Amino acid sequence: MDMRDLVAQQEDYIISMRRAFHSHPEVSGEEFHTREVLIHELENMGVPYQKLPGTGLIAVIQGANPGKNRVLRADIDALPIQEDKNNLKGPKTCVSAEPGVCHACGHDAHMAMLLGTMKVLLQLREHLNGAVYCCFEEGEETNCGIDAMMDALKVYPVDECFALHVYNALDAGKINIVPGARMAGNIGIGIYIHGKAGHGSRPDQAVSPIIPAAHIITQLNSAFMNRLNVEETVTLGLGVVKAGTATNVIPDEAYIGGTSRFFNAEEGERALSLINQIAESTAANFGCAVSCQTHRHKISPKAVINDPGVVERTVTKMWEYGVGSYLSDCERWFASECYSAYLDRYPGALGMLGIRNEALGTGAAHHNEKFDIDESALKLGALAELAFVFGGDGPAVE
Repeated sequence: MDMRDLVAQQEDYIISMRRAFHSHPEVSGEEFHTREVLIHELENMGVPYQKLPGTGLIAVIQGANPGKNRVLRADIDALPIQEDKNNLKGPKTCVSAEPGVCHACGHDAHMAMLLGTMKVLLQLREHLNGAVYCCFEEGEETNCGIDAMMDALKVYPVDECFALHVYNALDAGKINIVPGARMAGNIGIGIYIHGKAGHGSRPDQAVSPIIPAAHIITQLNSAFMNRLNVEETVTLGLGVVKAGTATNVIPDEAYIGGTSRFFNAEEGERALSLINQIAESTAANFGCAVSCQTHRHKISPKAVINDPGVVERTVTKMWEYGVGSYLSDCERWFASECYSAYLDRYPGALGMLGIRNEALGTGAAHHNEKFDIDESALKLGALAELAFVFGGDGPAVE
């Protein structure tokens, strides 16, 4: 029996679990029911697990033979979005039963695929070298669970890591696993400009924070165009400007919020330095001071950079499994992922699994109320996870 047959046997289970998670989503840091469902499945499999502070889990499958120890990771949180019952073409197969919350990014699929992969690994335990640490990570959307996961993993002898992200810009039946930068690093911008309030009739008696805020915005735009390496894409997206509540009152504070995305770490650091310099010097020129939100004004998360060796071994195994022809090119994704923390510590890779199917109406943007996936893609994701685990020292099953 080949690996495709073993995964095919789990396809109904994977789809049913994806729908179970999709029906009862929970936002970051509140995935209590989700964790109970995961624990129920792990206990049914007889797999030991560790509860982390918060809602995360690490399940351990120990192979029968010595070898590399590997991490497989799935995130478990949903988004505070009211789901549309329709996708781009018509009614969805499955819709959230929780008002104002839905899996509009695909983490339900990530959990389901990992559970299906675990079932196959258990069948092949006698062929498995080393251990597989299956990480179900809390709060990826807000990064609230990454520190607990990385702290917990310190006691495990991890050699390599792998994760998948479903991707709306790639067709179902295709998967992208290539070396190098795949998702962007993020600079969170949150700048408060502090001035002195006053009446609009006498601006000379106040210190307006609005004027330096406007100058900071235009100077940041100019600096990103003229002072960063034009061969290294660094984006600037300012989404929030707040100041005052009355037309005849000069406020004492203004706020600028946004993000910057990058793939090259050196350019990311340079962009962060520019943001700091421009905010502080411009505010000072107008007699104002600046302060920054504690969870912003830093690089977090870093860019997702795939290790060439892990990619090569995984891809080679996929060809051995007879699914190499499903490998596909796609553009880098400018979204950010805290999975970069794993890759900052261990060699590993992130695969992008296509879920777009125009006939089914799947392919709406992530974090969108019409987001939906083609569930037929999930078995390919499980095969990729298995190819990573067995890449380089695989079982007799091909």
